[in-house]
Amino acid sequence: MSEIVMLQGPQSQTILLMVVRDQSPAIMSYLSKDKWHVAKVVMKDLKGGRLYIENCHTCGKPHPANIQIDQPVGVSFKHTYGKFVFDTTVVSLEPSCDPEAGGTIVLAEPQQVGVIQRRSYFRVNVPRSLRVNVVLWHRTGYRHQDDRTHTYSEGSLLDISAGGAQVIVPRREAKPCVSTAVREGGAGESEFHKGQFLGVRFTPMPYETPLMFNVQVRSVLPTADHAGLCLGLQIVGLEASEEGRQVLSRLAKVVECYHQIAQSEERGPQTTVLEENRPLQVPCEAR
Repeated sequence: MSEIVMLQGPQSQTILLMVVRDQSPAIMSYLSKDKWHVAKVVMKDLKGGRLYIENCHTCGKPHPANIQIDQPVGVSFKHTYGKFVFDTTVVSLEPSCDPEAGGTIVLAEPQQVGVIQRRSYFRVNVPRSLRVNVVLWHRTGYRHQDDRTHTYSEGSLLDISAGGAQVIVPRREAKPCVSTAVREGGAGESEFHKGQFLGVRFTPMPYETPLMFNVQVRSVLPTADHAGLCLGLQIVGLEASEEGRQVLSRLAKVVECYHQIAQSEERGPQTTVLEENRPLQVPCEAR
């Protein structure tokens, strides 16, 4: 089963208490000034209907979180048999006992916590019998049909999980407005860069409705033939709303569907797939 299972009441509280006890890291996502942000946090305490979290600074100085009271946030964390997600709101901001933590963010205890099996977060390649086109755009929210102010790019989906994806985009001919560095076409130089937030839309199967969500670029690498760029994308923000969790549930089903198709293809093709209809999947130089 790949759908999100919702834990409520004592069940969700038990999971949160276990994470607090283990001081396990979590990811908090939130919108600030119309832009998505993600922060690595640690759940420090759960009491009185409040969840106390702090920035995680095990790997260095924490990034300041531009958080306001009453702001919605989403939280995700891995624990035992799955990945857990929930949305809640900020109720207060307090000083921390740890001067390096940058303060304590107090959240309302979530009424329910969703869990997805970990296998949905394993990357699966797009089946060879499918060509899955992807549209990417440089913005922070969902795409609107009348929105003509953003730059759109098209590519092919290489692999997918409930947490991320790899997309191949062809190299573009330089336009007059771009810089000299981009015109020279260095290996990783393009309109995409690490840390950038993008919107994504793709149709998993020809008969399905498109999926749309936001991602953060984690890597930009040239393909082996240098004809395209391989974008490593991390999906963000889906745990922050009910609508987002529905998209997350669909993504988990897509992962399971692609896995089953790939297994069927390995057992032997039942139909002939024409080479010209098959996407060219060029591996990245470093994956």
